[in-house]
Amino acid sequence: MAATSFRLSILTDEISQDFGHACEVASREFGLGLVDLREAGGKNLMNWDAAQIADVRSVLTRLNLRVACLATPIFKVDWPGAPKSSFSPKRDEFGASFTYAQQQELLDRAFDLAKTFETDRIRIFDFWRLEDQKPHRAAIDEVVRAAAAKAGKRGLTLVLENEYACNTATGAEAARLLAAIPDPALQITWDPGNAQFRDEKAFPDGYTKLPKARIGHVHCKDASKSAAGKWEWQAMGRGTIDWAGQFAALGKDGYRHACTLETHWRGAGTPEASSRESFAGMKDLLKRAGVAT
Repeated sequence: MAATSFRLSILTDEISQDFGHACEVASREFGLGLVDLREAGGKNLMNWDAAQIADVRSVLTRLNLRVACLATPIFKVDWPGAPKSSFSPKRDEFGASFTYAQQQELLDRAFDLAKTFETDRIRIFDFWRLEDQKPHRAAIDEVVRAAAAKAGKRGLTLVLENEYACNTATGAEAARLLAAIPDPALQITWDPGNAQFRDEKAFPDGYTKLPKARIGHVHCKDASKSAAGKWEWQAMGRGTIDWAGQFAALGKDGYRHACTLETHWRGAGTPEASSRESFAGMKDLLKRAGVAT
């Protein structure tokens, strides 16, 4: 296999809410040197107190793990002044329940956590998806633009995820956003699974539209349509996304950041068992793509 410059990671809460156990699995069983942080002990990382932060750092040090990205919920809220999004959740997601008024506070908190965990990647969104974005799109872009400018001054990069339930959901929409905001401190967390949920053929169609130098992070999960025509998550390699082709293209195009497993699929019964199966599928896809990490 040809070597590539990207490495593998996993969101620890996709294995277990027990951070120490999740990292043991990631490091000692999966052989990873990177993890993404989102939730532990039922608490979103934006709510971790000093003691929990110290515990997380201790585990990372003990297992020689580095943090690929902070998977924050920044801007994953309703856009003020617009009709409430149909995607706005009725309960907390990944331990997060924040208001629009708290977003700048969260951004500053994320900057501090990035320094604490020695990473330069902060995942963000661009608000719950509106039926009609047009009246609000310029103002949304301005909020994202200002956040990127603040991050850039600190040597940090915001990696906005194309999220099927948010206003930037596909490769085409991500390309539009990056064209509107040329600041290099804003990049994309490319998530083919989310693009597929929006009926975009993630690879090659969605990927082709993206400026490759501004893909700053990648999420890996697979999807397929049910008999009823509804998109459902699948283990890596069991869905309709051409992940082998995607991995090969990332290697060819010089992608050099992390590819993070975000399992989501729970077909094996538990998050841990499902992540084990999906990670095995991911490794097989990398072999089929002819790349090694």
